[in-house]
Amino acid sequence: MSGFPPEMLKGCFRWFGPNDPVSLDYIAQCGCSGIYTALHHIPYGGLWTREEIRKRIALLAQFNLEWVAAESVPVSEDIKTRGGDYERHLDNYAQSLENLGAEGVKVVIYNFMPVLDWVRTNMGYQMPDGTVSTYYDPALFAAFDVYMLQRPGAEADWTPEQLEKARRFLASLTDAGRIHFERSIVDVFPGVKLGLSLDDLRRMLGRYAGIDADRLREHLRLFLQHVLPAAERAGVRLAVHPDDPPYSILGLARIVSTEDDLRRVVGMVDSTSNGICYCTGSLSVRADNDLPGIVERLGRHIHATHLRSVHRLPDGSFYEASHLEGSVDMPAVVAALLRENARRQPDERLSVRPDHGLRMLDDLKKPPLPVPGYDCIGRMRGLAELRGLQLGLLAGGVLNRP
Repeated sequence: MSGFPPEMLKGCFRWFGPNDPVSLDYIAQCGCSGIYTALHHIPYGGLWTREEIRKRIALLAQFNLEWVAAESVPVSEDIKTRGGDYERHLDNYAQSLENLGAEGVKVVIYNFMPVLDWVRTNMGYQMPDGTVSTYYDPALFAAFDVYMLQRPGAEADWTPEQLEKARRFLASLTDAGRIHFERSIVDVFPGVKLGLSLDDLRRMLGRYAGIDADRLREHLRLFLQHVLPAAERAGVRLAVHPDDPPYSILGLARIVSTEDDLRRVVGMVDSTSNGICYCTGSLSVRADNDLPGIVERLGRHIHATHLRSVHRLPDGSFYEASHLEGSVDMPAVVAALLRENARRQPDERLSVRPDHGLRMLDDLKKPPLPVPGYDCIGRMRGLAELRGLQLGLLAGGVLNRP
């Protein structure tokens, strides 16, 4: 980040690997110095070898980009349920952490969301200004849950008004529209297409029978207990990503949704390698999450940062807003992060990536990306806005305030 104050957060983009339509030279032109990326070609539970890690580092180095964070080393469903081949997967995970650390990748992001990763009901929501965003409507998700997946007992999780809206929505869809809607929920795993069917999803849900929030937390604790010694040996810091959205879906427990949840995670195993990926987008879906306060109280545990904003609506819906709009007080969040960053040693300074950018300008003319929200121009706008915000806060003396 030549020419920028050292107190600023290192600017990064997520990159999904050689098949990502957003090329590394474009990312470098956006002003990034670092990359959050993963070896998506390695199956969940597989081993990340030093050879494969070196290949990715060498590829990034061609564009003077640093591999700042591994996002993500996926936690397999076997590990989350402690079934199947979970012991081998745990050993592979621990060895992957050691291999990453040995090659200089010191931050690893993961999540412990059961079955599905992040969920939206509209991957192409048109905003009034012509940009395109992603949108979550609980009533539309009820349509999937109750009438398409036909999860037993699902009706009890939704209000009569939501169920009626769900029925009207499904009745409005063509056969092709139903298929598109189903795929947009079942098969949006970051960086990889798993090709899941509804029957696959039902089988996955079946593995969580009897796994409530307390038991899932215990599985997370056992995972951390197994892999953190390897992380410590390698100098790697683990960062758990919050649930998205941050509440139960499909009847499954979600255990990383609130500040209290984050406290529980960092308290499960006392280790400087046990930490948080601070994602304002995920956490802001809940109005009871105090985003600047989380930084102030848990900042020393933050190892990676995703900055984005959602706009919450009264019916429980939300959509991705631009980075300085929506329901997030981004100036207060960034001020808290800058103060936390200033307290750190240079080798532990925070990085940030603008997450889930709007689809806009020339990107609107291109085919939709495999992972919605990761177009180049919208994220470049987000990075520029966040940099300008940081410069303004620093010039205003934010580091001299309590």
